[in-house]
Amino acid sequence: MIEIKVPSVGESISEVTLLKWTKKEGSYVERDEVIAELESEKATFEVNAEQSGVLKQLVNEGDTIAIGSILAQIDETAAKPASTAKTQDATEVKIETPKPATSQASVTAVANDVKATPVASAIIADKKVDVNKIEASGFGGKILKHDVLDALTNPGKKAFAGAALFSRNVRKERMSNLRKTISRRLVEAKNTTAMLTTFNEVDMTAIMEIRKTNKDKFKETHGVNLGFMSFFTKACAIALSEWPTVNAYIDGDELLYHDYADISIAVSTPRGLTVPVIRNVESLSMADIEKKVIELATKARDSKLTADELTGGTFTITNGGVFGSLMSTPIINIPQSAILGMHKIQERPMAINGKVEIKPMMYLALSYDHRIIDGRESVSFLVRVKELLENPALLLIGKDPVKTLLEL
Repeated sequence: MIEIKVPSVGESISEVTLLKWTKKEGSYVERDEVIAELESEKATFEVNAEQSGVLKQLVNEGDTIAIGSILAQIDETAAKPASTAKTQDATEVKIETPKPATSQASVTAVANDVKATPVASAIIADKKVDVNKIEASGFGGKILKHDVLDALTNPGKKAFAGAALFSRNVRKERMSNLRKTISRRLVEAKNTTAMLTTFNEVDMTAIMEIRKTNKDKFKETHGVNLGFMSFFTKACAIALSEWPTVNAYIDGDELLYHDYADISIAVSTPRGLTVPVIRNVESLSMADIEKKVIELATKARDSKLTADELTGGTFTITNGGVFGSLMSTPIINIPQSAILGMHKIQERPMAINGKVEIKPMMYLALSYDHRIIDGRESVSFLVRVKELLENPALLLIGKDPVKTLLEL
Protein backbone atom coordinates (compact mmCIF):
# COMPACT_ATOMS: atom_id res chain seq x y z
CA MET A 1 0.00 0.00 0.00
CA ILE A 2 1.47 3.34 -1.11
CA GLU A 3 0.86 6.35 1.14
CA ILE A 4 0.19 9.73 -0.52
CA LYS A 5 1.27 12.52 1.83
CA VAL A 6 0.57 16.26 1.68
CA PRO A 7 3.68 17.80 0.07
CA SER A 8 5.50 20.85 1.42
CA VAL A 9 4.50 24.00 -0.47
CA GLY A 10 6.54 26.65 1.34
CA GLU A 11 8.48 27.26 4.53
CA SER A 12 5.77 29.35 6.19
CA ILE A 13 2.84 27.03 5.31
CA SER A 14 1.98 24.36 7.89
CA GLU A 15 -1.47 23.26 6.74
CA VAL A 16 -3.69 23.10 3.66
CA THR A 17 -7.34 22.46 2.84
CA LEU A 18 -8.61 19.63 0.62
CA LEU A 19 -10.69 21.41 -2.03
CA LYS A 20 -11.89 18.32 -3.87
CA TRP A 21 -11.10 14.78 -4.91
CA THR A 22 -10.72 14.51 -8.66
CA LYS A 23 -10.91 10.69 -8.50
CA LYS A 24 -13.61 8.72 -6.66
CA GLU A 25 -13.08 6.46 -3.66
CA GLY A 26 -12.18 2.93 -4.79
CA SER A 27 -11.48 3.96 -8.38
CA TYR A 28 -8.44 2.76 -10.28
CA VAL A 29 -5.91 5.54 -10.94
CA GLU A 30 -2.92 5.64 -13.23
CA ARG A 31 0.54 6.75 -12.11
CA ASP A 32 0.95 10.59 -12.17
CA GLU A 33 -2.81 11.06 -12.59
CA VAL A 34 -4.26 13.98 -10.59
CA ILE A 35 -6.26 12.64 -7.65
CA ALA A 36 -6.93 15.77 -5.56
CA GLU A 37 -6.72 19.56 -5.38
CA LEU A 38 -5.37 21.25 -2.25
CA GLU A 39 -5.47 24.91 -1.25
CA SER A 40 -2.82 26.66 0.84
CA GLU A 41 -2.99 30.23 2.11
CA LYS A 42 -1.29 31.38 -1.09
CA ALA A 43 -2.41 29.14 -3.94
CA THR A 44 -4.02 25.86 -5.01
CA PHE A 45 -2.07 22.88 -6.25
CA GLU A 46 -2.65 19.32 -7.44
CA VAL A 47 -1.64 15.99 -5.92
CA ASN A 48 -0.67 13.15 -8.26
CA ALA A 49 -0.78 9.40 -7.80
CA GLU A 50 2.72 8.03 -7.17
CA GLN A 51 1.78 4.59 -8.48
CA SER A 52 -1.09 2.99 -10.40
CA GLY A 53 -3.68 1.22 -8.29
CA VAL A 54 -6.95 1.53 -6.37
CA LEU A 55 -7.47 4.78 -4.45
CA LYS A 56 -8.43 4.85 -0.77
CA GLN A 57 -9.34 8.32 0.51
CA LEU A 58 -8.41 9.14 4.12
CA VAL A 59 -9.54 12.78 4.23
CA ASN A 60 -12.86 14.46 3.44
CA GLU A 61 -13.33 17.45 1.14
CA GLY A 62 -13.12 20.68 3.12
CA ASP A 63 -10.88 19.22 5.83
CA THR A 64 -7.78 21.11 6.97
CA ILE A 65 -4.73 18.85 7.07
CA ALA A 66 -1.13 19.33 8.16
CA ILE A 67 1.82 19.26 5.77
CA GLY A 68 3.28 15.74 5.70
CA SER A 69 0.11 14.00 6.89
CA ILE A 70 -1.35 11.09 4.92
CA LEU A 71 -3.93 12.16 2.37
CA ALA A 72 -4.69 8.83 0.70
CA GLN A 73 -3.44 5.33 0.06
CA ILE A 74 -3.05 3.48 -3.23
CA ASP A 75 -3.16 -0.30 -3.44
CA GLU A 76 -0.60 -0.88 -6.17
CA THR A 77 -1.20 -4.67 -6.05
CA ALA A 78 -4.76 -4.29 -7.29
CA ALA A 79 -5.33 -5.42 -10.87
CA LYS A 80 -6.52 -2.91 -13.41
CA PRO A 81 -10.19 -3.57 -14.24
CA ALA A 82 -10.42 -5.09 -17.72
CA SER A 83 -13.80 -3.51 -18.33
CA THR A 84 -12.69 0.08 -17.62
CA ALA A 85 -12.23 1.11 -21.24
CA LYS A 86 -15.39 -0.71 -22.34
CA THR A 87 -17.50 0.89 -19.62
CA GLN A 88 -16.14 4.32 -20.44
CA ASP A 89 -16.98 3.89 -24.14
CA ALA A 90 -20.50 2.77 -23.30
CA THR A 91 -20.98 5.73 -20.99
CA GLU A 92 -19.81 8.14 -23.65
CA VAL A 93 -22.17 6.66 -26.21
CA LYS A 94 -25.04 6.85 -23.74
CA ILE A 95 -24.38 10.52 -22.99
CA GLU A 96 -24.21 11.45 -26.65
CA THR A 97 -27.49 9.68 -27.55
CA PRO A 98 -29.99 12.33 -28.73
CA LYS A 99 -33.06 12.91 -26.58
CA PRO A 100 -36.53 12.18 -27.98
CA ALA A 101 -38.03 15.01 -29.98
CA THR A 102 -40.73 15.66 -27.39
CA SER A 103 -38.19 16.07 -24.60
CA GLN A 104 -36.05 18.38 -26.68
CA ALA A 105 -39.09 20.46 -27.60
CA SER A 106 -39.99 20.92 -23.93
CA VAL A 107 -36.54 22.30 -23.20
CA THR A 108 -36.39 24.73 -26.11
CA ALA A 109 -40.04 25.76 -26.29
CA VAL A 110 -39.31 29.28 -25.03
CA ALA A 111 -35.87 29.94 -26.47
CA ASN A 112 -32.84 27.91 -27.45
CA ASP A 113 -30.94 28.95 -24.33
CA VAL A 114 -33.84 28.69 -21.83
CA LYS A 115 -34.82 25.42 -20.15
CA ALA A 116 -38.46 25.06 -19.16
CA THR A 117 -41.11 22.36 -18.80
CA PRO A 118 -43.90 22.28 -21.43
CA VAL A 119 -46.46 23.77 -19.02
CA ALA A 120 -44.06 26.49 -17.89
CA SER A 121 -43.20 27.28 -21.52
CA ALA A 122 -46.87 27.61 -22.42
CA ILE A 123 -47.55 30.03 -19.54
CA ILE A 124 -44.46 32.09 -20.39
CA ALA A 125 -45.54 32.36 -24.03
CA ASP A 126 -49.17 33.12 -23.17
CA LYS A 127 -48.49 35.70 -20.44
CA LYS A 128 -45.33 37.04 -22.13
CA VAL A 129 -43.31 36.66 -18.94
CA ASP A 130 -39.71 37.92 -18.96
CA VAL A 131 -37.66 34.76 -18.32
CA ASN A 132 -34.90 36.86 -16.73
CA LYS A 133 -37.31 37.62 -13.88
CA ILE A 134 -38.08 33.95 -13.22
CA GLU A 135 -36.15 32.11 -10.51
CA ALA A 136 -35.65 28.56 -11.86
CA SER A 137 -35.89 25.83 -9.20
CA GLY A 138 -35.75 22.73 -11.40
CA PHE A 139 -32.76 20.45 -11.87
CA GLY A 140 -30.06 21.98 -14.03
CA GLY A 141 -31.71 25.40 -13.94
CA LYS A 142 -34.97 24.27 -15.54
CA ILE A 143 -37.99 26.57 -15.10
CA LEU A 144 -40.96 24.81 -13.55
CA LYS A 145 -44.67 25.74 -13.55
CA HIS A 146 -44.66 27.16 -10.01
CA ASP A 147 -41.59 29.29 -10.85
CA VAL A 148 -43.58 31.09 -13.54
CA LEU A 149 -46.64 31.43 -11.29
CA ASP A 150 -44.48 32.91 -8.52
CA ALA A 151 -43.10 35.48 -10.96
CA LEU A 152 -46.64 36.42 -12.02
CA THR A 153 -47.99 36.55 -8.47
CA ASN A 154 -45.13 38.59 -7.07
CA PRO A 155 -44.05 41.06 -9.78
CA GLY A 156 -41.00 43.08 -8.82
CA LYS A 157 -40.24 40.73 -5.92
CA LYS A 158 -37.33 38.38 -6.23
CA ALA A 159 -36.05 36.12 -3.49
CA PHE A 160 -32.37 35.29 -3.06
CA ALA A 161 -31.17 32.21 -4.92
CA GLY A 162 -32.28 29.07 -3.09
CA ALA A 163 -34.55 30.99 -0.71
CA ALA A 164 -38.26 31.84 -0.61
CA LEU A 165 -39.83 35.27 -0.37
CA PHE A 166 -39.63 36.72 3.16
CA SER A 167 -36.90 34.22 4.02
CA ARG A 168 -34.92 34.84 7.23
CA ASN A 169 -32.42 32.10 6.53
CA VAL A 170 -28.78 32.61 7.59
CA ARG A 171 -26.10 30.39 6.11
CA LYS A 172 -22.70 29.56 7.60
CA GLU A 173 -19.77 28.85 5.33
CA ARG A 174 -16.25 28.05 6.42
CA MET A 175 -13.59 30.56 5.37
CA SER A 176 -11.08 29.17 2.89
CA ASN A 177 -7.35 29.44 3.57
CA LEU A 178 -7.08 31.92 0.70
CA ARG A 179 -9.85 34.13 2.13
CA LYS A 180 -8.23 33.96 5.59
CA THR A 181 -4.94 35.11 4.08
CA ILE A 182 -6.58 37.96 2.17
CA SER A 183 -8.33 39.07 5.35
CA ARG A 184 -5.17 38.92 7.46
CA ARG A 185 -3.00 40.73 4.93
CA LEU A 186 -5.49 43.54 4.30
CA VAL A 187 -5.91 44.22 8.03
CA GLU A 188 -2.14 44.06 8.46
CA ALA A 189 -1.68 46.59 5.65
CA LYS A 190 -4.18 49.00 7.22
CA ASN A 191 -2.68 48.63 10.71
CA THR A 192 1.05 48.67 9.93
CA THR A 193 1.40 51.25 7.15
CA ALA A 194 0.81 55.00 7.06
CA MET A 195 -1.43 54.62 4.02
CA LEU A 196 -2.57 57.61 2.02
CA THR A 197 -4.15 57.91 -1.46
CA THR A 198 -3.59 60.53 -4.13
CA PHE A 199 -5.79 60.85 -7.23
CA ASN A 200 -5.48 62.04 -10.81
CA GLU A 201 -7.22 61.43 -14.12
CA VAL A 202 -5.97 60.43 -17.53
CA ASP A 203 -7.34 61.13 -21.00
CA MET A 204 -7.46 57.73 -22.72
CA THR A 205 -7.98 59.14 -26.24
CA ALA A 206 -4.47 58.42 -27.53
CA ILE A 207 -4.32 54.86 -26.20
CA MET A 208 -7.79 54.04 -27.52
CA GLU A 209 -6.84 55.38 -30.94
CA ILE A 210 -3.65 53.29 -31.00
CA ARG A 211 -5.60 50.18 -30.06
CA LYS A 212 -8.28 50.88 -32.67
CA THR A 213 -5.72 51.44 -35.43
CA ASN A 214 -3.34 48.59 -34.61
CA LYS A 215 -5.36 45.88 -32.81
CA ASP A 216 -5.86 43.64 -35.86
CA LYS A 217 -2.24 43.80 -37.01
CA PHE A 218 -1.02 43.39 -33.44
CA LYS A 219 -3.05 40.21 -32.94
CA GLU A 220 -2.01 38.87 -36.34
CA THR A 221 1.66 39.47 -35.55
CA HIS A 222 1.81 38.47 -31.88
CA GLY A 223 -1.22 36.19 -31.40
CA VAL A 224 -2.65 38.25 -28.51
CA ASN A 225 -4.98 41.22 -28.19
CA LEU A 226 -3.61 44.66 -27.46
CA GLY A 227 -5.16 45.56 -24.10
CA PHE A 228 -4.86 48.45 -21.68
CA MET A 229 -2.72 46.59 -19.16
CA SER A 230 0.43 46.62 -21.29
CA PHE A 231 0.27 50.43 -21.52
CA PHE A 232 -0.23 50.81 -17.78
CA THR A 233 2.44 48.33 -16.71
CA LYS A 234 4.97 49.83 -19.13
CA ALA A 235 4.15 53.38 -17.94
CA CYS A 236 4.50 52.30 -14.31
CA ALA A 237 7.84 50.61 -15.00
CA ILE A 238 9.24 53.84 -16.45
CA ALA A 239 7.83 55.92 -13.59
CA LEU A 240 9.19 53.46 -11.00
CA SER A 241 12.69 53.83 -12.45
CA GLU A 242 12.41 57.60 -12.00
CA TRP A 243 10.88 57.50 -8.51
CA PRO A 244 12.65 54.55 -6.82
CA THR A 245 11.07 54.96 -3.37
CA VAL A 246 7.70 53.98 -4.88
CA ASN A 247 9.40 50.70 -5.84
CA ALA A 248 11.05 50.12 -2.45
CA TYR A 249 10.31 48.19 0.76
CA ILE A 250 10.83 49.03 4.41
CA ASP A 251 12.86 46.28 6.09
CA GLY A 252 13.29 47.13 9.74
CA ASP A 253 15.49 50.22 9.83
CA GLU A 254 16.58 49.81 6.21
CA LEU A 255 15.09 50.57 2.80
CA LEU A 256 15.28 47.94 0.06
CA TYR A 257 15.42 49.52 -3.39
CA HIS A 258 14.71 47.42 -6.46
CA ASP A 259 16.46 48.19 -9.74
CA TYR A 260 13.78 46.33 -11.66
CA ALA A 261 9.98 46.38 -11.90
CA ASP A 262 8.24 43.17 -10.81
CA ILE A 263 4.63 44.30 -11.13
CA SER A 264 1.83 42.37 -9.45
CA ILE A 265 -1.51 42.28 -11.28
CA ALA A 266 -4.61 41.81 -9.11
CA VAL A 267 -6.89 39.10 -10.56
CA SER A 268 -10.33 38.27 -9.19
CA THR A 269 -11.14 34.54 -9.13
CA PRO A 270 -14.13 32.54 -7.83
CA ARG A 271 -12.08 31.66 -4.72
CA GLY A 272 -10.88 35.20 -4.01
CA LEU A 273 -8.32 37.80 -5.03
CA THR A 274 -4.91 36.64 -6.24
CA VAL A 275 -1.98 38.82 -7.22
CA PRO A 276 0.42 37.09 -9.65
CA VAL A 277 3.65 38.84 -10.62
CA ILE A 278 5.03 39.86 -14.02
CA ARG A 279 8.83 39.85 -13.67
CA ASN A 280 11.11 42.53 -15.14
CA VAL A 281 8.39 44.54 -16.87
CA GLU A 282 10.99 47.16 -17.81
CA SER A 283 12.68 44.54 -20.03
CA LEU A 284 9.53 43.24 -21.75
CA SER A 285 7.87 44.36 -24.98
CA MET A 286 4.19 45.26 -25.16
CA ALA A 287 3.41 41.85 -26.70
CA ASP A 288 5.44 40.08 -23.99
CA ILE A 289 3.41 41.84 -21.31
CA GLU A 290 0.07 41.00 -22.93
CA LYS A 291 1.05 37.34 -23.23
CA LYS A 292 2.13 37.24 -19.61
CA VAL A 293 -1.08 38.93 -18.41
CA ILE A 294 -3.19 36.33 -20.25
CA GLU A 295 -1.03 33.46 -18.97
CA LEU A 296 -1.20 34.54 -15.32
CA ALA A 297 -4.89 35.49 -15.42
CA THR A 298 -5.76 32.09 -16.93
CA LYS A 299 -3.69 30.26 -14.32
CA ALA A 300 -5.30 32.30 -11.55
CA ARG A 301 -8.84 31.46 -12.66
CA ASP A 302 -7.92 27.78 -13.11
CA SER A 303 -6.14 27.71 -9.71
CA LYS A 304 -2.86 26.73 -11.37
CA LEU A 305 -0.61 29.50 -10.03
CA THR A 306 2.58 28.42 -8.26
CA ALA A 307 3.83 29.99 -5.02
CA ASP A 308 6.72 31.58 -6.96
CA GLU A 309 4.28 33.32 -9.33
CA LEU A 310 2.51 34.89 -6.36
CA THR A 311 5.51 36.26 -4.46
CA GLY A 312 8.14 38.94 -4.91
CA GLY A 313 6.29 41.81 -6.60
CA THR A 314 7.63 45.33 -6.05
CA PHE A 315 4.49 47.27 -7.10
CA THR A 316 0.84 46.38 -7.78
CA ILE A 317 -1.79 47.41 -10.31
CA THR A 318 -5.47 46.66 -9.70
CA ASN A 319 -8.27 47.35 -12.18
CA GLY A 320 -11.63 47.94 -10.53
CA GLY A 321 -12.86 49.41 -13.81
CA VAL A 322 -13.66 45.97 -15.19
CA PHE A 323 -16.42 45.76 -12.56
CA GLY A 324 -17.66 49.31 -13.19
CA SER A 325 -15.83 51.14 -10.39
CA LEU A 326 -15.47 54.85 -11.11
CA MET A 327 -13.16 55.60 -8.18
CA SER A 328 -11.73 53.70 -5.20
CA THR A 329 -8.83 53.69 -2.73
CA PRO A 330 -6.90 50.43 -3.16
CA ILE A 331 -5.08 48.87 -0.18
CA ILE A 332 -1.32 48.37 -0.35
CA ASN A 333 -0.10 44.84 -1.07
CA ILE A 334 2.47 44.52 1.71
CA PRO A 335 5.47 44.48 1.89
CA GLN A 336 5.17 46.74 -1.16
CA SER A 337 4.89 50.48 -0.63
CA ALA A 338 2.38 51.49 -3.31
CA ILE A 339 -0.48 50.28 -5.48
CA LEU A 340 -2.10 51.86 -8.55
CA GLY A 341 -5.85 51.61 -9.00
CA MET A 342 -7.29 51.77 -12.52
CA HIS A 343 -10.98 52.54 -12.99
CA LYS A 344 -13.80 52.67 -15.52
CA ILE A 345 -13.30 54.74 -18.67
CA GLN A 346 -16.10 57.29 -18.63
CA GLU A 347 -16.88 59.94 -21.24
CA ARG A 348 -16.92 63.33 -19.52
CA PRO A 349 -17.00 66.99 -20.62
CA MET A 350 -13.49 68.47 -20.31
CA ALA A 351 -12.28 72.05 -20.77
CA ILE A 352 -9.70 71.91 -23.61
CA ASN A 353 -8.13 75.23 -24.64
CA GLY A 354 -11.18 77.14 -23.46
CA LYS A 355 -13.66 74.80 -25.16
CA VAL A 356 -15.74 71.95 -23.79
CA GLU A 357 -14.94 68.58 -25.38
CA ILE A 358 -16.15 65.07 -24.57
CA LYS A 359 -13.18 62.87 -23.63
CA PRO A 360 -12.83 59.25 -22.47
CA MET A 361 -11.45 59.79 -18.97
CA MET A 362 -10.20 57.42 -16.28
CA TYR A 363 -9.56 58.23 -12.64
CA LEU A 364 -6.29 56.89 -11.25
CA ALA A 365 -5.65 56.29 -7.55
CA LEU A 366 -2.24 55.72 -6.01
CA SER A 367 -2.29 54.42 -2.44
CA TYR A 368 1.15 54.62 -0.83
CA ASP A 369 2.97 54.18 2.46
CA HIS A 370 3.75 57.68 3.74
CA ARG A 371 6.53 56.29 5.95
CA ILE A 372 8.74 55.85 2.89
CA ILE A 373 7.05 57.85 0.11
CA ASP A 374 6.58 61.59 0.53
CA GLY A 375 3.74 63.58 -1.02
CA ARG A 376 6.00 65.08 -3.66
CA GLU A 377 7.16 61.65 -4.80
CA SER A 378 3.71 60.07 -4.87
CA VAL A 379 2.10 62.94 -6.76
CA SER A 380 5.02 63.25 -9.18
CA PHE A 381 4.93 59.49 -9.84
CA LEU A 382 1.22 59.61 -10.67
CA VAL A 383 1.62 62.71 -12.84
CA ARG A 384 4.40 60.92 -14.73
CA VAL A 385 2.18 57.88 -15.31
CA LYS A 386 -0.55 60.21 -16.59
CA GLU A 387 1.92 61.91 -18.95
CA LEU A 388 3.15 58.61 -20.36
CA LEU A 389 -0.39 57.32 -20.94
CA GLU A 390 -1.62 60.49 -22.61
CA ASN A 391 1.48 60.55 -24.84
CA PRO A 392 2.15 56.85 -25.59
CA ALA A 393 5.11 57.70 -27.86
CA LEU A 394 6.99 58.50 -24.64
CA LEU A 395 6.77 54.83 -23.66
CA LEU A 396 9.35 54.02 -26.31
CA ILE A 397 12.26 55.86 -24.71
CA GLY A 398 10.63 57.70 -21.82
CA LYS A 399 11.26 61.10 -23.42
CA ASP A 400 9.61 63.40 -25.96
CA PRO A 401 10.93 62.28 -29.38
CA VAL A 402 11.20 65.84 -30.73
CA LYS A 403 12.99 67.11 -27.62
CA THR A 404 15.32 64.13 -27.78
CA LEU A 405 16.07 64.87 -31.44
CA LEU A 406 16.83 68.49 -30.59
CA GLU A 407 18.81 67.42 -27.48
CA LEU A 408 16.64 69.62 -25.27
